Amino acid sequence: MLLAIDMGNTQTSLGLFDGERLVSAWRMPTDRSFTTDELHVRLHGYFRMYGMTLDTVDAMAFAGVVPELNHAWRRVAGRIAASTVVVGPDTASVTRVRAANPAEVGADRIANATAAAKYHGAPSIVVDFGTATNIDVIDAEGYYIGGAIAPGLRISMDALVARAARLSSVPLDAPAHAIGANTVEAVQSGAVLGTAAMAEGLVARIRRELGAPSALVIATGGLAPVIAGSTDVFDVVDGQLTLKGICEIYRRMRERS
Repeated sequence: MLLAIDMGNTQTSLGLFDGERLVSAWRMPTDRSFTTDELHVRLHGYFRMYGMTLDTVDAMAFAGVVPELNHAWRRVAGRIAASTVVVGPDTASVTRVRAANPAEVGADRIANATAAAKYHGAPSIVVDFGTATNIDVIDAEGYYIGGAIAPGLRISMDALVARAARLSSVPLDAPAHAIGANTVEAVQSGAVLGTAAMAEGLVARIRRELGAPSALVIATGGLAPVIAGSTDVFDVVDGQLTLKGICEIYRRMRERS
């Protein structure tokens, strides 16, 4: 089986695949202080929780945006997997990126574009609600061509609470109305509905620039269900899109070898 790892700035998503079928998925914090041994022990614990052992892992593939942890994950892979693929320059031959500087494109965005084109079609637009809100644009030929990056919902909320002394932390739930009847609802309206409105506006502009008014729009990321419930701009909510992309890139690399 393949263990796919999407290492984000705040959380790391992991998925165990049997072929293209996702068997199990879970999340853990992205902690830059984790050592190889700590990551190995955590993996062992997750597998035990699901009644499995690390012996079921034949291969590992990961996309990472935290350089400090890349080496630790590589060493973990060396311990438990027969083969390893790291999404990035080494996988450029099996991915489609048409950008001014392909080396600058995040591995998670490449994985999103790969999965979007394979599973949902092209042209398409992926809105990934993570630490940052990333919008990835895939043209009609299935190439990643660029997008947008905005502060993520949690970052915006943390900044608001830190700067506004009278506001405490507010649950990130969608309010029933845009007009908040109290402070909590007002903050939820600005944060959740505001993020949804930002997505709607950027998607509309991107569709016009792309010349594809019906381009499919996909929501992913940890906060996708919250935002997707507040707008009809999304055609698909696929919370495991990035992991699926990592799995597909691994499959293509194996076919080339």
